[in-house]
Amino acid sequence: MPTPTPTPASLPLRTTVTRQLRTLLAALLPLLAALLVTAPTAAAARNEAVDVVPTATLTEVTDFGTNPSNLRMYVYVPDNVTANPAVLVAVHWCTGSGPDMYNGTEYDTLADQYGFVVVYPSVTRSSKCFDVSSPQALRRDGGSDPVGIKSMVDWVTRTYDADTSRVFATGISSGAMMTNVLLGDYPDVFAAGAAFSGVPFGCFATADGSEWNSACAQGTVSRTAQQWGDIARAAYPGYTGPRPRMQLWHGTEDDVLRYPNFGEMIKQWTNVHGVSQTPAATDTPQSGWTRTRYGGTGDRAPVEAISLQGVGHNLYSHGMAARVLTFFGLDSGGPAPQPQPQPGACKVTATTNAWNTGLTASLTITNTSTTPINGWQLGFTLPTGQTITNGWGATYTPATGTVTAVGASYNAALAPGASVGIGYQANHTGNSAAPGTFTLNGTACTAG
Repeated sequence: MPTPTPTPASLPLRTTVTRQLRTLLAALLPLLAALLVTAPTAAAARNEAVDVVPTATLTEVTDFGTNPSNLRMYVYVPDNVTANPAVLVAVHWCTGSGPDMYNGTEYDTLADQYGFVVVYPSVTRSSKCFDVSSPQALRRDGGSDPVGIKSMVDWVTRTYDADTSRVFATGISSGAMMTNVLLGDYPDVFAAGAAFSGVPFGCFATADGSEWNSACAQGTVSRTAQQWGDIARAAYPGYTGPRPRMQLWHGTEDDVLRYPNFGEMIKQWTNVHGVSQTPAATDTPQSGWTRTRYGGTGDRAPVEAISLQGVGHNLYSHGMAARVLTFFGLDSGGPAPQPQPQPGACKVTATTNAWNTGLTASLTITNTSTTPINGWQLGFTLPTGQTITNGWGATYTPATGTVTAVGASYNAALAPGASVGIGYQANHTGNSAAPGTFTLNGTACTAG
């Protein structure tokens, strides 16, 4: 007897439900697939941004933004790039290139250690020298190389959510001159610079289209500190914010950009910062080196200058980059241990140098007790109307009112009788006085 063909009415209830579910799923699956394709997770979006360039290798980036002089951009991103990383612009010498700067310095290996991003601009004009002489280069957003380099910084900031308060520049020879130019054109972008064998901002200016200024190169261009400062300030008229700190390196036997340029740069940047041309500290960190610090005595003074006795133009050598990072504050291996209150006596001297609506304050902390201090916090109250914009030798919080300055890892220990110099820049509304009372780890200090 033939088996009857089942009708929908004769199917078991479970079979009917199963078919209905299959029909529903068939309709939903394309919708779910479309959602998965068009709406990646937040984590995937973050990974896509971070993986724009390969890590741990030098990579060229194109179409990075406005680039009037056709510079090339190379970038190095370490495997362990930090969240909100710092950015270091490393600028090459005449006849060099971005890859040459990468191969000839150790900033990439230091980036591996500390997690920052390195940008290597590269000149394409025949001389392979950066433009530090044209009127376009010597004013903010005027055109030429500085605009292209600023676009590179903006690209890294967008791509890696970089910390805009920790953007730095360093360079050698032509790159050192460009470092001076970048800090003059964009004082609101760069926190500090380090120039190896350079000249002051504006010293290489020419009016005939020439890239070379023999008078400046020979060290025969001399101006007052005020004149040099005015030249740098004219690059960004009306700007009243904080100015980048500057580290200067020069050999006494430099026969390309002669040694008098070293003194002219010191004049310029001390005037820009409104600090004395008389060193606050002088030492010899290495045989044949003389280091002078202006406006402060610690590792992050407003201006630091290192003169190398008997050394020529090609002074850069292995190990100097680490000293640059110390000046920039990029060599921290992690947060310093939180200090605990300790008994003892202390003394603090404080001075300020003011201009218009800004000031620089220098503080010297002395442990006058017989007990070592391992980690310190300095408390003080800012005069009304003052706001800290940046500082060195310590971390300052908050920026107004009652402030706590926490020592860095490198200056946390104070032996009996030892001193440490720190400082800060601040805006003011008329009262440019220094703080008058201080506490160190909860102990009241004598004001010097």
